[in-house]
Amino acid sequence: MLLTHATLATMSPIPGTGGYGLIPDAAVALQGDRILWAGPMADLPAEYRALPEHDCQGRLVTPGLIDCHTHAVHAGHRAVEFELRLQGASYEDIARAGGGILSTVTATRAASEDQLLALALPRIDQLIASGATTVEVKSGYGLTVVDELKMLRAARRIGLDRPVTVRTTHLAAHAIPPDYKGRTADYIAEVALPSLHAGHKEGLIDAVDAFCETIAFSVADLTPLFAQARALGLPVKLHAEQLTDQGGTAFAARHGALSADHLEYLSPEGIAAMASAGTVAVILPGAFYTLRETQMPPIAALRAAGVAMAVATDLNPGSSPLASLTLAMNMACTLFRLTPEEALMGTTAHAARALGLADRGRIAPGLRADLCLWDADHPAELAYRIGATPLHSRIFGGRFDA
Repeated sequence: MLLTHATLATMSPIPGTGGYGLIPDAAVALQGDRILWAGPMADLPAEYRALPEHDCQGRLVTPGLIDCHTHAVHAGHRAVEFELRLQGASYEDIARAGGGILSTVTATRAASEDQLLALALPRIDQLIASGATTVEVKSGYGLTVVDELKMLRAARRIGLDRPVTVRTTHLAAHAIPPDYKGRTADYIAEVALPSLHAGHKEGLIDAVDAFCETIAFSVADLTPLFAQARALGLPVKLHAEQLTDQGGTAFAARHGALSADHLEYLSPEGIAAMASAGTVAVILPGAFYTLRETQMPPIAALRAAGVAMAVATDLNPGSSPLASLTLAMNMACTLFRLTPEEALMGTTAHAARALGLADRGRIAPGLRADLCLWDADHPAELAYRIGATPLHSRIFGGRFDA
């Protein structure tokens, strides 16, 4: 297929065009699930001119969007906690009283694998409708070996039922169940590590994550988990510095983490460690907004240090019931002062880096043919519109959605 008359945002910087890599009146040649060529129409090689043509009519074409941090597989909701927070209860107050993550754990344990998949698919459909072609999905609401594996299997099945690439992340170290209160080391040894090994054996795990926080796990708790992940050849990432500074980001960077996520309380030392390790900062404005947080991630310092910043929805039932990447982009710009260019880079090229995927996130020969066609003139429109998604159509693996 040959896309013609496109306004192309390659997300590969071109001198004089900025980070968008904008090419007006452009063409993209596709073969199978790969990009063959992209550039100005005037430079289109003769060998591609006979391909079946799709006229984009000037529409903006970007790489398919990538949501690199979601908890899309879960049961239940936490609307009552939303009310409690509006009445003054903090996230920590609710968690310590048995709500928060643990309330979702109860609902998720009670659901079957089929039920979890059925509940997840409408959420994934919303992400697809906002332009997502790749979505990361974490476990972490099972907190037993059996239930963590159940979540991972349900997540794997999403990619069989929907035109989207799913990357699965083991997050057994998400919360401490009541029966392990005060015994975090035992929980890691008896649940997190066995589920890691079992999930890896089944081919269910693409990466390993954990929640490093006063209400969850310490760096010392997580050391054996990350060591085992790396021994199995699995990359790591970390929920870090969301509510307090626990030194999690520097710990993750020492393990070569793909990303550290949230980062509201990130220290200068953590930023330096990320810059040195090449760890991506995943910015999650949905949780900041929902929790009415006042401490912003140190965006300017991350920018100055050259740390790549991804943007994701953090789609989850408690702190970020957000299922739109374009709205997440708008929030990242409005709340955190990212530029629209940074926001789009954060849901394409940098999000791909946060998942360890080198074959997508830009428009260039050899990369995967995941693309979005937008009813828009300029890439800034994607972050500019509040809650509106001007998606015209998606190309997934070289094919238009049916």
